[in-house]
Amino acid sequence: MIHAAIVEDDPMVAQINRQYLQQFGDFKIDGVFGNGRDAWEYVHENQPDLVILDVYMPIVSGIELLSRLRGENIKSAVIMVTAATEMSVVEEALRMGIVDYLVKPFSFQRFQEAIQKYLSKVNLLKSSTTVNQTMVDRLLNNKPVSFDPDHSELRKGLSQSTLAGLYSCLKEQADEKQTCESISARAGLSKVTVRRYLNYLIETGLVSSSIDYETGGRPRVLYQLKE
Repeated sequence: MIHAAIVEDDPMVAQINRQYLQQFGDFKIDGVFGNGRDAWEYVHENQPDLVILDVYMPIVSGIELLSRLRGENIKSAVIMVTAATEMSVVEEALRMGIVDYLVKPFSFQRFQEAIQKYLSKVNLLKSSTTVNQTMVDRLLNNKPVSFDPDHSELRKGLSQSTLAGLYSCLKEQADEKQTCESISARAGLSKVTVRRYLNYLIETGLVSSSIDYETGGRPRVLYQLKE
């Protein structure tokens, strides 16, 4: 489980960030903070894996909080989600090693790309104790992990046979967008398992996802094989 914190003073944006992040089954949101001081105290004490961070925060700004994190050698990954468009701010954030920088207003697709970039780096760093040039290129250039359904390199906890079965289910209705529930029913797998494999396929760039808001109730995530 990946532990995350959201640092955002606008309650509506904070809720959007929460809802977007909850679409990825690997994350547990440990806290949502409306000012930089409370966020700093929490992150300094608990060191979550990922921080979704706004720049324009009360008491302690997002840039100041990020500077404190790096000054204390806290290794939490940071994705900036902010209305700050000054090049100097972007440059400073990049210098301090952020994963990505999203300018408000942003789409779910762009948010998803940022999370996929983060997950790809996490999985790659955990995959080996040494690296080759291809792995370094992926880390530095954010190149997606290649995917071969028959000879894919799976991260720990994933099964080749389960992946192949799920991939076959997706191919059967490749021209349609599918829900996790429908895929789960056809594949005979739990929704938790299906979501974990779908997230992996999204990270490899083989599957895309979108949110359907026209459900009359809670929005649902739709998945589809890319052409």
